Amino acid sequence: MDTDLIYTYPPLIPGILKKRYKRFLADIELESGEMITAHCANTGPMIGVCDAESRVYVSKSNNPKRKLAYSWELIEVNHTWVGINTALPNRVIKQILEQEQLLPLKGKYNKVRSEVPYGKDKKSRIDFVLTSESEPKPIYLEVKNTTLAKDNIALFPDTVTTRGQKHLQELMDILPDAQPMMLYFINRGDCDRFSPGYDYDPGYGKLFREAVEKGVEILPCRFDITPQGIRYLGLAELVN
Repeated sequence: MDTDLIYTYPPLIPGILKKRYKRFLADIELESGEMITAHCANTGPMIGVCDAESRVYVSKSNNPKRKLAYSWELIEVNHTWVGINTALPNRVIKQILEQEQLLPLKGKYNKVRSEVPYGKDKKSRIDFVLTSESEPKPIYLEVKNTTLAKDNIALFPDTVTTRGQKHLQELMDILPDAQPMMLYFINRGDCDRFSPGYDYDPGYGKLFREAVEKGVEILPCRFDITPQGIRYLGLAELVN
């Protein structure tokens, strides 16, 4: 077992992407020649990470209640593996938070809570709240999966996201009573810098700059993705 891995994939099955359609579906030809339809958890435009004839990996569930047994997990882009399953980053972050492996936050908390209601009407949920008896302000941490890249710069978002804009505004609203943080899970190992995707959502970019100025902390976390698992590479440089 590779001890550097912070997350280990279940046994994955290689194949070739034929097409991705209806947001949730991907037709994939396995090495055996079998054609399957896999579930695609990423419902966004997936710019640059859904080109037909690319090498991919899928996982297979034994749950008989699932409509689709296969889930699309990885795609190869310019000799780099990119994580596709958007349900995975929160699970990985929760694991490394509980194991205190995220160095920028090490020693700043001793309790981790997930999906905590917050906001003016308490109808929103923050991904994680981190608290400690020795720290007066709780940390409110939101996680965003990031797969878009240009010139080794990871970009988020890759489309207009009113939900993402709302999250930035809500993080600003909890100042100064808490320490808000936005963690961008860079789901590919070829990016050493991070920037908001201004060309894809100018409104998000404007709010991002405002959030940084007001004190929202940005954690652009780099991860190396392989068919075996995920390694944490530290923080990317913020290009704002």
